[in-house]
Amino acid sequence: MSRRKIITRIVLVLFLIVLAFGFRYAWRSFPIISGYGAKNLCSAIYLQHRNPKDVINEDLGGFPLSLGSFTVNEKDSSVTGSVWGFAGRKAIYRKGIGCTLVNDYKEEEIRAQHFMIPSLPVTNRDTIPWPDGNKLADTIPAGINKPALDKIAEEAIREDGNGKPVHTRAVLVVYDGQLVAEKYAPGFDKNTVMLGWSISKSLTGALIGILVKQGKLDVDAPAPVPEWKGSDKQKITLKQLLQHTTGLEFLESYTGFSEVTNMLFNKGDMAAYTAKLPLKYEPGTVFNYSSGNSNVLSRIIRQAVGEEGYASFPYQYLFHKTGMYSMLLEPDASGTYIGSSYSYATARDFARFGLLYYNNGNWKGEQILPENWVKESVQPVAADKLKHYGYQFWLNGWDEKDPSKRWYPDVPADMFFADGYGGQDIYIIPSRKLIVVRLGLHTIDENRLLREIISTTR
Repeated sequence: MSRRKIITRIVLVLFLIVLAFGFRYAWRSFPIISGYGAKNLCSAIYLQHRNPKDVINEDLGGFPLSLGSFTVNEKDSSVTGSVWGFAGRKAIYRKGIGCTLVNDYKEEEIRAQHFMIPSLPVTNRDTIPWPDGNKLADTIPAGINKPALDKIAEEAIREDGNGKPVHTRAVLVVYDGQLVAEKYAPGFDKNTVMLGWSISKSLTGALIGILVKQGKLDVDAPAPVPEWKGSDKQKITLKQLLQHTTGLEFLESYTGFSEVTNMLFNKGDMAAYTAKLPLKYEPGTVFNYSSGNSNVLSRIIRQAVGEEGYASFPYQYLFHKTGMYSMLLEPDASGTYIGSSYSYATARDFARFGLLYYNNGNWKGEQILPENWVKESVQPVAADKLKHYGYQFWLNGWDEKDPSKRWYPDVPADMFFADGYGGQDIYIIPSRKLIVVRLGLHTIDENRLLREIISTTR
């Protein structure tokens, strides 16, 4: 065989390998790109009332999301996405419950679902003092360096990362229960609802706590998951779901196709998808952070409450009791709230949620959560050697003696936080009487931000 023929065949084989990898990437990733873009653009338009062009340029402008093309249909309140005409995905908006991707269920089936959400009180909340309303105190607590605190918040809004804006959209600080600092990026304000991403997990954890208080769930009992009966998974407990130690094979990676992206953007019933995944580890032995666990928890909430009261349950027993009137949970196509990822609220309402946990689950004298729930929620998981997780909340590491072993070395060890993709955070620091909310598009140096905020207090 001539040298030219050998080279030609090698080139042909390499070409076929590249083509195969390209096809595999397109087959798995294009639906994720289309689904992510359609869903997030839909919510940004209909919940945040943002300009579609701004969302496409800022939120969807980076590779590989920039490969997507998106069309807004105002007639049926929907957004469709595709990549070069392939892998089409559609997200539909329904008033009161936000946007849902059409997956596995027919669009007419999804639109026919009924969600009975409690009505908001007819009051002018600007005349009601914080935290029940939005009227802020005229005085600042002693021990706060207000000018320095405002400067820190302002600089966080303008911060760049590697020469590019990180798009911090809100920074809010509560000290000893009082809102003392609040800054927003242009185009956002105290009335703008923002995506919490995995802050939703902490909300789901609170809802589980309420059902425990009502006697409808037991954290130490096997999780009531129908798919697990008669299998090795039936011994998985509710506590192991809360702590992400179920042992299920689940990869939480957003850089490409994985269980989490497949679940969020390709599946109509996210809890059912997760429940059918195989066991990779013995339950309780390995900490593996998983949005799938949180969606199984969300469906357990639905089953425990019952269909008649499910849609209103989070609002009736958590959100409206604590003044979080902007809070909204979006459902998947099956009608179950996406307990892992899709909550929207104003920065102030995310701060109110932090305040509930700061006050040990008590709001104005009413014990919303079980009395020991917050204490239990901040106990580190035994299977996590870094001691970074509790009940759907992240922890700072719990190393009193060695700050270098904490997640944030310049922040007290008792800090715990609800954390979402891209740096959506509610930081609760009981020893410093602080709650800090930061919301944006990309992560920042949170350790530095918290260190600087702490330095303005005494």
